[in-house]
Amino acid sequence: MPKPISVKKLIKNLNSFGFFGPYSGGRHMFMIKGNLKLRVPNPHKGDISKSLLSEILRQAGILTSEWNRL
Repeated sequence: MPKPISVKKLIKNLNSFGFFGPYSGGRHMFMIKGNLKLRVPNPHKGDISKSLLSEILRQAGILTSEWNRL
């Protein structure tokens, strides 16, 4: 399971996997890769939890082992 992460670091890592953005839209920012539109949470305090990060990675199609190499 991945470790908790800040939003800034999440965006930087998603950019390295080929996602573009973040773009603002509605209540959440989002990033785009091809036809995939991935919502990025905006926690007002603290880091993104392990469980939420796991769900984001699942939606993005990124394996935890690939993510942990960064």
